[in-house]
Amino acid sequence: TRACGFCAIMTGRPRTGLDFDEPRRVAEAAKLMGLKHCVITSVNRDERRDGGAPIFAESIKLIREMQPGCTIEVLIPDFRGIWEALDIVLDARPELLNHNMETVPRLYRRVRPQADYQRSLDVLQRAKGEFGLRTKSGIMVGLGETHDEVLSLMEDFAGSGRNVMTIGQYLQPTKMHLPVEDFVHPDVFAWYKEQGEALGIEHVESGPLVRSSYHAERHV
Repeated sequence: TRACGFCAIMTGRPRTGLDFDEPRRVAEAAKLMGLKHCVITSVNRDERRDGGAPIFAESIKLIREMQPGCTIEVLIPDFRGIWEALDIVLDARPELLNHNMETVPRLYRRVRPQADYQRSLDVLQRAKGEFGLRTKSGIMVGLGETHDEVLSLMEDFAGSGRNVMTIGQYLQPTKMHLPVEDFVHPDVFAWYKEQGEALGIEHVESGPLVRSSYHAERHV
């Protein structure tokens, strides 16, 4: 339901409702594969007030029943700032709550026009401050941001004791998507890691091939 400039998933209004049997199949897959850590994510479902939150919560519940001992990370949307929807997920208490900020505030209108930087920070703050969950977020670089803007974003993230950040190189999925403005040197990624951890972020994964779930099992 969102037209982010970096995302190759088809955009439109879903023609069907949520599949409430999906959590069972997800949990059965986790059991079949013998997973020790599971990352659950989704597309945005902005056509629903609950944003699809019940599917996340039921998936967490059933994975714990069918695959005891498996730790769970959820990579969630912002639920348009509807806290009743977010709280459905937070009440299920995943081991790690991940919500990606994606880029610096100046680029939001171009990169993720239906999102809001402060709202994304508020999602993480609610998970950390009110529910005491371990929190994580990720950004892409190479979209035209400056070093100072990345440092400022990391300061915002670190300000409330948030735990894990991932930083990776943006790659253009098709010619219809945002162009790559810069291929960031590995030394700069190393510097971002150093600076982020110096600011108080517990752990920063930073490198050209890093993605949101890179080494996810280490972040629990």
